[in-house]
Amino acid sequence: MRVGILSYPMLFQRDGGLQIQVRETIAALNRLPQQPARPLEVELVDANHQRLADFDVLHVFSASNGTYRIMEMASEQGVPVVLSPLLSPSWGRASAWRARLADRLAGRLTEWMVQTSYAQTRRALQLADVVIALGEAERDAIVQGFGMGADTIRVLPNGINPHFFTANGDLFLRETGIAGPFVLMVGSISPYKNQLGLAQALAGAGLPLVLIGAAPREQQAYLQLLLDLPHVSWLGALDHADPLLASAYHAAAVAALPSQGEVFPLSVLEALAAGTPVVMTAQSALDLPDSIFALRKVRWDDGAAQRQAILELLALPPERSRVQALVERFTWERVAAQIADCYYQAQSLPARRQHAV
Repeated sequence: MRVGILSYPMLFQRDGGLQIQVRETIAALNRLPQQPARPLEVELVDANHQRLADFDVLHVFSASNGTYRIMEMASEQGVPVVLSPLLSPSWGRASAWRARLADRLAGRLTEWMVQTSYAQTRRALQLADVVIALGEAERDAIVQGFGMGADTIRVLPNGINPHFFTANGDLFLRETGIAGPFVLMVGSISPYKNQLGLAQALAGAGLPLVLIGAAPREQQAYLQLLLDLPHVSWLGALDHADPLLASAYHAAAVAALPSQGEVFPLSVLEALAAGTPVVMTAQSALDLPDSIFALRKVRWDDGAAQRQAILELLALPPERSRVQALVERFTWERVAAQIADCYYQAQSLPARRQHAV
């Protein structure tokens, strides 16, 4: 089976969690043991030089940014599609009702020449043969926000690279000279990720805040506000495979991700894999049972709660092996095998589902 991976055109013009997820998914799928009865070859699609019909199955990442057009073209060419929609868990019946109302108003005002992103996302979901949600919260958002049947959705998490489980903090301490407890936040520098809110929440706590992540040109002023704070340091962007990144996770006393929203954040999984507790946004699809001893969820705009949660984890740090056990099942090998099953399921369906918006 030849599987093509696609997403929106500008995906790889920056690096972040989705880009890492796509690369790691492809690599893990191609590492699976080949079975004569189920051969598998997975690659990124070059839409400028390859036809969708050249592939047996397509796997599209993201239901937004116009990817519904990929789904429509695949439908026309008879190619089954697996969709990882990557939707915010904030979608529910009320927000969906408002979105449908806005879509109808926009259509009537423009004689149906304008379509909202909600309608495009819904169209992508309807055209998918198999839908993969990253967690129960995302599945609920798909069901309640977009009217999909729960029985049509597979729930599969992101995987975690094995080197995060074996990380050691010595390299980070040696390379940076940062000693003593510190809070680590990994993510692109932006108001959406909310580094400044976290930094302000930690002011006066005696805790250094170490930031790792790219700072786009349009966020240079935001970055400068961060660097003006005496307890904040920024190490720039690190490659996902850089041993210094894994070492930073291990060296940190607490990792934090108080962004405005996350689907299934890799940085949180990687910190937990290194044995480091995490304080993160409550607006996320990530749900780990019995994890409150190492994973605290708080509102992204509640600095006081973030500070309190971090200080509580510092005062009573959980055992590292117990933290790692929370995510030990999220190996790329296991996840890749389940994704491969989705490809064969999509290929075996009798006919592509066709729906109108």
